[in-house]
Amino acid sequence: MPDGGTHNACMYQYTAFDQKLVDERVAQFRDQTERRLSGELSEDEYRPLRLQNGLYVQKHAPMLRVAIPYGLLASRHLRMFAHVARKYDRGYAHFTTRQNIQYNWPELGQVPDILADLATVQMHAIQTSGNCIRNTTTDQFAGIAPDEVVNPLVWAEIIRQWSTIHPEFAFLPRKFKIAISGATSDRAATLVHDIGLVALKDAAGNIGFRVAVGGGLGRTPIVGTVIRDFVPWQHLITYLEAILRVYNRLGRRDNKYKARIKILVKESTPAQFTDWVEAEFEATKNGPTLLLQAEVDAIAGRFTWPTYKDLPQDDAATVTFAAGHDDFARWQRRNVHAHRVPGYAAVSVSLKRVGIPPGDITADELDAVAALADKYTQGELRVTHEQNLVLPDVEKSELPALWRELKALGMAVPNIGLIGNIIACPGGDFCDLANAVSIPVAAAIHERFESLDYQFDIGELDLNISGCINACGHHHVGHIGILGVDKHDEEWYQITIGGAQSIAQGGAQTAKIGKIIGPSFARAEVADVVETLIQTYLGLRERDDERFVDVVARVGIDPFKERVYAEAD
Repeated sequence: MPDGGTHNACMYQYTAFDQKLVDERVAQFRDQTERRLSGELSEDEYRPLRLQNGLYVQKHAPMLRVAIPYGLLASRHLRMFAHVARKYDRGYAHFTTRQNIQYNWPELGQVPDILADLATVQMHAIQTSGNCIRNTTTDQFAGIAPDEVVNPLVWAEIIRQWSTIHPEFAFLPRKFKIAISGATSDRAATLVHDIGLVALKDAAGNIGFRVAVGGGLGRTPIVGTVIRDFVPWQHLITYLEAILRVYNRLGRRDNKYKARIKILVKESTPAQFTDWVEAEFEATKNGPTLLLQAEVDAIAGRFTWPTYKDLPQDDAATVTFAAGHDDFARWQRRNVHAHRVPGYAAVSVSLKRVGIPPGDITADELDAVAALADKYTQGELRVTHEQNLVLPDVEKSELPALWRELKALGMAVPNIGLIGNIIACPGGDFCDLANAVSIPVAAAIHERFESLDYQFDIGELDLNISGCINACGHHHVGHIGILGVDKHDEEWYQITIGGAQSIAQGGAQTAKIGKIIGPSFARAEVADVVETLIQTYLGLRERDDERFVDVVARVGIDPFKERVYAEAD
């Protein structure tokens, strides 16, 4: 078993009740799994039980999805992930677009042992799958972003505790996802979630939440609708329950493709849905779910917050080092992010490397990054929606030393926000649901755009790949989106452009769904198509800093479409 590592990270620390709940869940699932293996439980009986413990049956083996609550990790967690990868899997793991981690090769009979090991470091796999409220997600820079109005971490924990094994919402019409942001830039993609929350302050400084409902990707991609501009924090849980009750009562169960809350909102109209929610809320708003300051303070007190030094805004030695080391300067430009505390920075560790599936990490790398977290950032890490890791509290004076260590590990890839930072689901190589593979397509694009000079010339660009319409790779909101489709039992790929998970529009933040450029392409053509799209963009941009997505918004998809299909002919 790995050692415990540091406990200085900004982590919620379990109470005795929290630990008992997770331990008893492990014992319960061990019994259920033993009964399945003995034949006492059929697969149909076992399926909902395993799903709510993060266990899928995939193409080659079971797949276990472990919860990382709102993307927050300590070094001891990474060491445990490495232990699980070595002992129970094939020496690696995969970070997902839901800020979770997956194991692709565990044996069914050993999954309870994995969960028991995870429980020793306050981790579990509860509600990472199934028709329940999935793990709540948030901004990977929560608590440290300069543009943050309200730190969403405590509120995310409150939502996590409320939603965990909630008896009323254990079997919803479909899976359900909540995202929360507290910054002016929406890095949590709140508008493409079933419920998207933005924590903010009113003119008097009171905390509340803007509530959007009915966003989501998949077969019917929809940007969520704001149904309330300000819910006071005391009523947050009551308002969430009102939404869930309306959905649980009126959401369709006869057709899984029409079961998501976005369909109910769309078909009933946002106005009607809002009326239903408000009526439910008015009937319950001063009930037992009313939050009290003492309750919020108690949960906030279970977090261990980082301690910061009094440092100058910039470190002179680091500035000098950057001036003399172009590779470092390039990495600093793309992978080092602003921090609210002077003298500190957040650092992205890119898991997007040529020859390695996006989001994959080996056991040795997990241990190595854990050691870096202990050394440079008080033992804390974050997981991003883009399948990367973040070291959140690095002193700027330590950046050159950190860069050297990451470079020695092959993990100082300066591609955050560039075309090399590809988001991709596991696709047909692992997933039973997929129509086509994702990993080989990502590999072909990585190789085509391997040159960092070329990537920097292209500038900011989100490229997302999904192996099927379930959109686990978030292709709809990629600046370039690639979707695997089945065409006469062959793999083909549909291309969208102009999507964005968050974009400023009319003084507010919104999201955009990409537009399909035309008929799909064979796998061997995809990298060529992406190259053509990029060359078209470079010819159309009016300034070097005009982004791909902004050019698409300005000129539309037709110039791209014409060029791509002219070359295809």
